[in-house]
Amino acid sequence: SPQVQPFLPQWLAQPKRVQKRIKDNLCPIRDVPGIHPRLLKKLQINGIESFFPVQAEVIPAILQSACNGYLMGRGGYRPKDICVSAPTGSGKTLSFVIPIVQVLLDRVVCHVRALVVLPTKELAQQVSKVFNVYTDGTGLKVVLITGQKSFAKEQEMLVQKKVTGYCSLADIVVATPGRLTDHINQTPGFSLTQLRFLIVDEADRMIDDMHQNCLNQIVKAAFQVENYSGSNMLFQRTKPGPVTAASSCSPQIPLQKLLFSATLTQDPEKLQQLDLFQPRLFTSVYSEKNRDGTETEQDTNNKYTLPEGLSQCYVPCDLNSKPLLLLYFMLKMKFTRVLCFTNSREASHRLFLLVQAFGGVTVAEFSSRLPPNERQRTMKEFEQGKIQLLISTDATARGIDVKRVNYVINYDAPQFIRTYIHRVGRTARAGEAGVAFSLVLRIQERRFLRMLRDAGIQDIKKHPVKGNSLKPLVQQYEGALCKLEKTVK
Repeated sequence: SPQVQPFLPQWLAQPKRVQKRIKDNLCPIRDVPGIHPRLLKKLQINGIESFFPVQAEVIPAILQSACNGYLMGRGGYRPKDICVSAPTGSGKTLSFVIPIVQVLLDRVVCHVRALVVLPTKELAQQVSKVFNVYTDGTGLKVVLITGQKSFAKEQEMLVQKKVTGYCSLADIVVATPGRLTDHINQTPGFSLTQLRFLIVDEADRMIDDMHQNCLNQIVKAAFQVENYSGSNMLFQRTKPGPVTAASSCSPQIPLQKLLFSATLTQDPEKLQQLDLFQPRLFTSVYSEKNRDGTETEQDTNNKYTLPEGLSQCYVPCDLNSKPLLLLYFMLKMKFTRVLCFTNSREASHRLFLLVQAFGGVTVAEFSSRLPPNERQRTMKEFEQGKIQLLISTDATARGIDVKRVNYVINYDAPQFIRTYIHRVGRTARAGEAGVAFSLVLRIQERRFLRMLRDAGIQDIKKHPVKGNSLKPLVQQYEGALCKLEKTVK
């Protein structure tokens, strides 16, 4: 079997491969299981007798994930997210249009259940045209919002105000990021709390920093608690987490993400930002050169070089003790010039506020929300030793040369080996010594160590910190939390 490069998570490393040559691998539409007769007829009227390979694989996969109706995943489980990496022109649009229209055919009340986000107006128009063809005569409403019409006009297309409150006029919304964000923030009654499918087309362009915020806002809006009286509480969503008795007693509409792109497999770190759930990858884009296995093998061995003066440790911990561990390192172990990494802008901002509320540590955040001149000033103060702790995300720290970092602390364990290498390489630069600490949740420990081992990194030491060492910090920490709650409010 071909050698797989070690930094890829399993789902990326072992995708479902789809035939590349479209013409030789067409599949008659009747051979794809589970498509509604009504849609088969529509396809034929539109001159479509066969599906492309991507469509023949992806359509059944999406249909299956909603085979118990859209309120539930299969067998009551949350459906897996789906990523499709296929070149332009391989039929991606129909791959999601057909199953989504079919899943929504028997909906009773109109709510936004499917949202398709595209980088440009032209693409959005194309996609909404295709949706219109297949929803025609079904009673499903497709609304296009790209800023072609006035904002007020779009608002009228999306929601209607009635005596009883607002009601949605759209089942399926096709949108560009800017306009969509405006409606999420400014259109009363525009709600995504019933969203079942989030489709991100041209995903690689959409994951760029400009649009990342839009995707975060969509997810936030989808999990927002609506201020309805009792009746609707049945379908309140909680952010997916461990299954508990409470979380499994009320049925929740699962939010499933479907990503389509021509070059999805290039950058797993970007995909990580999308917070995908047990994703499945279908790809017809793969390089032929890895087939013999030899070439990649040599490649990976020289891939990661860590600085000579670097010592690496990891601290097994649980979620609640993470902030305490950081404070313990700063206050009791007297660490200085510490660069601390989190996995998101929100997390780094929260942690910054928390350490600040706790007191005793000069701390700053290094975030893309700050203007460049402020970032430079922060950087300078850190290098002069005026700031002991700098909290950052990977995106902000990418490629910057921070002088004199004594410690790197991975507050959130990195999910990818590249991220790990990139972070810990911020210390022990230019022949200096440096230490990297990773706070690793017990459930992540095996995967984390395997990831390092696969990359040939052997010399990481386990560095347990006893609960007793953290005890003296607890009372003040709880005070800081209360203080923080108040500021946030």
